[in-house]
Amino acid sequence: MRSKVRWRLCWENELELVEHVELADFFRMTYGPTGAFNAKPFEGSRSWAGARPELRLIGYDANGVAAHMGLLRRFIKVGTTDQLVGELGLYGVRRDLEGLGLGHSIHAMLPVLQELAVPFAFGTVRPALQKHVERFGRHGPLTILSGIRVRSTLPEARLDKPPTRIEDALVIVLPIGRSMSDWPTGTTIDRNGPEL
Repeated sequence: MRSKVRWRLCWENELELVEHVELADFFRMTYGPTGAFNAKPFEGSRSWAGARPELRLIGYDANGVAAHMGLLRRFIKVGTTDQLVGELGLYGVRRDLEGLGLGHSIHAMLPVLQELAVPFAFGTVRPALQKHVERFGRHGPLTILSGIRVRSTLPEARLDKPPTRIEDALVIVLPIGRSMSDWPTGTTIDRNGPEL
């Protein structure tokens, strides 16, 4: 039987070192099964992979960290239009609670997005997660956009790699303060920074 999950919303500067360590362990266990490379950014006490979140929504239960979603307000460029978004990312849920799902995390984050007055929530996911995201999208105003190239910078400048990465990811847009008809058109999105 699943234990009850309680949600905690906290600003990044409110986290103590022990919490970063606990989150880093959670992400290594959550992302590690998808490939050793995916767990690598969370070595030691690092509890973020690319851009550092501004706010975190952390789900806890009797066994510790159960789920996590990060939020970062930023301007992205959609085609030629600068667009303010609340980028959602750094999502994870403990394997024994996978039914807790993306939907629970976004619903718990929704009042925060409304309070921050961002016009849209934005995120990207691998095409392999399309069916998972579509299931959630049936219950709300979430829109999934495909065929869009997303450019991000690498978290660190490296001599052996180009400074930017271009991906064909699924783009997720959730209208918050505006309608989806106000989302700019374009076949490219430039994060102007690392992905969350």
